[in-house]
Amino acid sequence: MSESDDCMVCGLPKDLCVCEEIAKEEQIIRVFLEKRRYGKNYTLLTGIDPAEVDLGALAKKLKSKLACGGTYKEGRIELQGDHRFKIKELLENFGFPSSNIEVQF
Repeated sequence: MSESDDCMVCGLPKDLCVCEEIAKEEQIIRVFLEKRRYGKNYTLLTGIDPAEVDLGALAKKLKSKLACGGTYKEGRIELQGDHRFKIKELLENFGFPSSNIEVQF
């Protein structure tokens, strides 16, 4: 086994690495609605550290599950439409603790 198979942070093999799981437990995620031009609604997720969690992959999973468009930029995820009622359950399924998810209604 070469050194490239080990995590640079914890030193464990990459298949046993828990760094991303620990990072998920430390972050406070805020979910809120923003109204934009022409009355379009966007659901925004902030508070996720892009250095510790792959925002691109998370955004892709959320867009797929919610059947909507969206993007990630400037350290936040933007989803087209109002998905505040569904997003907490999806984030819990992806490993984020429910106590760290704040949804503004």
